[in-house]
Amino acid sequence: MLQRLAAATTFAMAASVAASGPLSPVRVQDGDGPVEVDVALVLAVDVSRSMDPGEQILQRNGYADTIRSPEFVRLITGGRHGAIAIAYFEWAGPGEQRLVADWHLLDSAEAAADFAARLQSAPISRAARTSISAAILHAVDLFERSPYRGEPVLDLSADGPNNEGIPVTAARDLAVARGITINGLPIMLRDPAASPVDIEDLDLYFQYCVVGGDRGFVIPITSKDQFRSSIRTKLMLEVARAMPSARAEPIRIAGPRVSCTIGEELQRSRDPL
Repeated sequence: MLQRLAAATTFAMAASVAASGPLSPVRVQDGDGPVEVDVALVLAVDVSRSMDPGEQILQRNGYADTIRSPEFVRLITGGRHGAIAIAYFEWAGPGEQRLVADWHLLDSAEAAADFAARLQSAPISRAARTSISAAILHAVDLFERSPYRGEPVLDLSADGPNNEGIPVTAARDLAVARGITINGLPIMLRDPAASPVDIEDLDLYFQYCVVGGDRGFVIPITSKDQFRSSIRTKLMLEVARAMPSARAEPIRIAGPRVSCTIGEELQRSRDPL
């Protein structure tokens, strides 16, 4: 019953998003127009209970270390507008989204260092279930109320498939229809055979079911020592508005596709209503 209620609530959120159509210009306050930036970047970070505390710290530090790095600062200040906008939230099941850092303008080394420090000083939350679809809808809402206007990019990490809320493809398609690029950071550290709700090909699931937009891409993490390098590569590509150099287009994988409802199916088999 609780699962049905959560799904209905998330569906209502999706309907509201869909009804409003493509992303409109951000809200104007006090007669001033939105601040133009090169990229408006939302970092959506999985903190479901399947993530252990050590992995959560590695993930948080990976983002903070990249954002304050001289290479990243040179990239954000070297664009047309010399700035990006960035926000960071943590998520788990439906209704479990916590804004760690609201929209910030990054236009200097000082601004980047301040944002990174804010991330590292904030407590890391944990919550049950994995609703990628609810995280995507929450990100859409963040983009809508942003005081900045730039290319909207959602950077989303997860260590498992969507298992609650509306179908992940419905949320993805809503976001893409509004001009949002979704990039994926699948965290593949656990043995799927050891858990009834994990899947082996999480990277393929991300590619087929989560990633969206013409320049959407996936960079998986398959060992703990890859957190820093994978997050760094991903953020640099997103701010440069590029794709991994090994490909000229999003991954297209031959063979049978991963089911985009596999997470819900596994959850139902484990916890039938």
